[in-house]
Amino acid sequence: MTEVFSTLGALLLKVGIVAFVANEVRGFILAAPVLYGMYLSGGTMMALWLGACSLVGIFLSVVAPLFIARKFKLIPVRAR
Repeated sequence: MTEVFSTLGALLLKVGIVAFVANEVRGFILAAPVLYGMYLSGGTMMALWLGACSLVGIFLSVVAPLFIARKFKLIPVRAR
């Protein structure tokens, strides 16, 4: 029975790593057009500001779910 749990745990860990990498690739794909737009605009202050705001929004959309998942995992369970 322990072998089944060990195998299941290893499988879930591998799936989690693949999901994490896919999430980072998604963040890069979302950031690439922003960086390219900043390059095309010549780096004006408005383009830099809009690019920075867009990248912060992308960063939060990638990192916030990780922090929320961590919070749910750290909730202590009281035994009654």
